[in-house]
Amino acid sequence: MNATPQTPQSFSRVFSPNQLTIGLITPLEAYPNSPFPTLQDHRRMAQLAEQAGFASIWLRDVPFFDPNFGDAAQMLDPFVYAGYLAAATSTITLGTTGIVLPLREPISVAKQAVSADHLTDGRFVLGLSTGDRPVEYPAFNIEFEDRGERYREAVELIRTLTEQSFPHRETQRFGSLTGNLDLHPKPVNGRLPLMAVGRARQPIEWIARNVDAWIWAVDEDNAIRDIVSSLKAAAGDETPPAYGYSTFFDLDPNPDAPYQRFYNVVRIGRKALIDRLHHHRELGVQHLALNLKPSRRSAEAVIDEMGEYVLPALVGRA
Repeated sequence: MNATPQTPQSFSRVFSPNQLTIGLITPLEAYPNSPFPTLQDHRRMAQLAEQAGFASIWLRDVPFFDPNFGDAAQMLDPFVYAGYLAAATSTITLGTTGIVLPLREPISVAKQAVSADHLTDGRFVLGLSTGDRPVEYPAFNIEFEDRGERYREAVELIRTLTEQSFPHRETQRFGSLTGNLDLHPKPVNGRLPLMAVGRARQPIEWIARNVDAWIWAVDEDNAIRDIVSSLKAAAGDETPPAYGYSTFFDLDPNPDAPYQRFYNVVRIGRKALIDRLHHHRELGVQHLALNLKPSRRSAEAVIDEMGEYVLPALVGRA
C-alpha cells in the first residue's frame, strides 16, 4: 500500500528517494505575537510560494481555538480551504497536516479528500493525524483513549472507499458496506496518497505498511537514522513510507547565522540551512514542512529568500 512508480506527481513532487523538498504550513504568514493570523493576501502568498518553487502547501485541521495551546492555525476548514487554493494555484501540491481523523466521520473525509483531489487535478495528498489537543475530544463526544483504534479503522475504510468499487466491509466503530453503494468520484490518479502526521498512536510496523509518507516533528540526526532504518525494516519487501519532518521556522536575516533551537523553533541563516538540508537528505529525509508563525520577518521576505537561494541549492543534489 506504499508509494509505487505509478504514484501521482502530487506525491512524487514532494517525496522522492534521494531528494529533499520543502513545503509551507498554513497560514502563510508570520504571526509571532498572536494566536490568530490575519489571512491578508493569503491567495497571493500561495501563488508566491508556488512561483518560488516550494513543493507543497499543507493545511491544518484545528476545529476549536484552545487558549492553552495558543495557535488557531489558518482557522478555515482545511477541505474548504483546499478547494479555494486549488483555484488559486496550478502546480504546487496541496495537502493536510493533518486531518484529525478520530474526530471526523471517515466516509465524509473520503468524499471531501477525493473532491479536493479533483479540484486540484490530482495535486492533493491526504495527511491524517490524531491531533494534539485532548480538550477537543469531549466536544465531539469521542473517547480520547480510543483515538488510536479509531484512526486505524478509519484509514482502512478510506482506502476501501477510494480504491474499491461497490465494496463490502464491516466496521466496529463506523458503518457497514454491503456492496450496494459506491463512492464517487474516485481519485484522479486511481489512488489517493495517504500520509501519517505525527505518531498517531501507531506502531512503526503499522505506519510502514499502511501509508505512503510520514511527517513527524523529529529532526535530530540519530533519531532520523533510527526512524528511516525502522521503516525500511518494517516494510520488508515493500517500499517504505517517505519520512519528513515539520518545524516552526525563523529564517535569520543574516545568511551566516548558525543553527539555533528555541524549544520547538528553529532559527537559522540560509547557508547553515542549506548545509543542514543536504545532511538530512543524506540521512534519508525527503521533505521539510515549515511553519512561519514565529518568524520575525514577513512570510513574503522568507519565501523570496528561500526561492532565490535555498530551493535552487537542493535541485539535482542526489
